Amino acid sequence: MIESVVHPYNLQKAVEQVISNKGSAGVDGIKTTQLKMLFPQRKLQLLEAIRQGNYHPQAILGVEIPKGNGKTRLLGVPTTTDRVLQQAVSQVIAPLFEPKFNNNSYGFRPNKNARQAVGQAREYIHQRLNHIVDIDLKNFFDEVDHCLLLNLLFQKVKCKTTMRLIRQWLRVPIRINGKLQKRRKGVPQGSPLSPLLSNILLDELDKEMTRRKLKFVRYADDFSIYCKTHNQAKATEVVIAKFLKTKLQLTINKEKSGIRRPVNFTLLGFGFVPTYQRGSKNQYQLVVAEKAWKKLKERLKSISRKTAPVKLEERIAKIKEVQRGWLNYFRGTSIMGKLRDLDGWLRNRLRYAFGTIGKSLKERERISYDWALTKTMLMLGAEHGKAVGQLHRVLF
Repeated sequence: MIESVVHPYNLQKAVEQVISNKGSAGVDGIKTTQLKMLFPQRKLQLLEAIRQGNYHPQAILGVEIPKGNGKTRLLGVPTTTDRVLQQAVSQVIAPLFEPKFNNNSYGFRPNKNARQAVGQAREYIHQRLNHIVDIDLKNFFDEVDHCLLLNLLFQKVKCKTTMRLIRQWLRVPIRINGKLQKRRKGVPQGSPLSPLLSNILLDELDKEMTRRKLKFVRYADDFSIYCKTHNQAKATEVVIAKFLKTKLQLTINKEKSGIRRPVNFTLLGFGFVPTYQRGSKNQYQLVVAEKAWKKLKERLKSISRKTAPVKLEERIAKIKEVQRGWLNYFRGTSIMGKLRDLDGWLRNRLRYAFGTIGKSLKERERISYDWALTKTMLMLGAEHGKAVGQLHRVLF
């Protein structure tokens, strides 16, 4: 198996994937943009060390990123070289596990996505499974038991060298604020191997829920179970929590978990609201959850901040990028009303950022008209340069 991992074609594919994923540098400071030049120079020495059993991964870099609730999440970022090797291993071992994963597992899998997960949840709700067991795993990526995970891996990965590499990546220390800390459990979220490893472990949960004939949807560590009655949901919550604790060494976050009705339930940024139409009962439409709106506004607020030393062209390009991704993800939901309000708010921020505040009423009216024209051009996909030129005329 290790020869398949270090095969030139597999390594080249891994390098290209890591570069396309972008991401920050690890403890060695080497960026993904430097990989194409630097990795070939080190490749032969690196592969020889792997074959001889002398390869030792570098420490991962601890990086804190903000969460929606004001707290932070700790990401473990391996070096770009280690990320290439982890991606290469993932490409080889994933086909061994992927065919056996449950159809109701949607996270980080080929031909599966979040919208499919939300669609399946909505279908369950339409089947009158309106008592939803919403379970949040407490610090899942930090609590994964290494021994349990390695035993599950060894069922299909018999190559000692490959297993040694995975064990080393799991146990490598993390550097936080310049100090190294040991790691005896958990998988680093910044690793290309982490999504596959999390699915391998949580596939045991999928098997248990399937054995109990439960209707469920899982996207990585985010999962929910759909029941007909409150009592059934309550009993299900108890047995699944017990299975997680005793078999997988995982605990649920009681503050964020519970039994929900559809109108109080959100999944992957989507909410569910009933539709009131004659002849239709228990039908729900998808809406954007309030938390998702808040995240979008915070992102646009960051881009449009007046004090940010960013050119107009760069701001517009970033806004378009955010807009394109967000609208594509939430397509098909009822969002036009809120988008109009958001557009007015963003328009005022951009005017303020580029000094239109304080101009005459006549000038403001002209700006409002020209901005509407520019906005239309951008939404209709006009040439970027032409739209930016128009915006320059509007603001200045």
